[in-house]
Amino acid sequence: MQAKLDTQFSFPSELITSYQEIPLPEGFNLNLGIESDNKGLQINANPVLYTAHLPRILDWLHGLDQPSPLEKEPCDIPVLLFDKELSFDRLLFHYDGTPASTKIIKHFLHLFSENLRNSKATIISPAFIPKSKLKEEQEIIQDVANYTAETSFIKFNFNRIGDFWSYAVKHQKTLLVTTKNNQSDLAKVLFHFYKGGLWYDKLSFYLAL
Repeated sequence: MQAKLDTQFSFPSELITSYQEIPLPEGFNLNLGIESDNKGLQINANPVLYTAHLPRILDWLHGLDQPSPLEKEPCDIPVLLFDKELSFDRLLFHYDGTPASTKIIKHFLHLFSENLRNSKATIISPAFIPKSKLKEEQEIIQDVANYTAETSFIKFNFNRIGDFWSYAVKHQKTLLVTTKNNQSDLAKVLFHFYKGGLWYDKLSFYLAL
């Protein structure tokens, strides 16, 4: 049964499915889909993840005069937006050197630990990280490596979520892990490129705080 949602999503709640099991079971991605029998929640359960079919969200956004943030007031529960399919094959982590970024990545690894054994992960970090943050940076690289089959680490001065989206599309990443603080700009990027020549329908998005 799908949960009754108590969140501030801008789009209709019937477009959202909730989950409560940690870690999410192996093969979780195979059960996603508009007509799938996703495990939902009882009304009083505490969800650990919201999922939504990205094309349905974007079709809703295109019915508006201008793109709207996905959540009016971002909640602590992560949101996963999937398109044609959800694949953990090629992950892209947005790491900005902040404790919040570290928290997002660590929680993602814990939540999907049963699904990452064969994943190839790429971590993008700012070109400049203060010396005081270098140890933390190395720890997050090691954490990702412990959960995935292959991990690479690169430094770019990406300042906009559109930069990460472009990189993900160019390199055919299948899941971008980033912060909900980027959701307004992400909505604008997706709103603009949806169904266009650059659209990549195998890219999903994990947004968290």
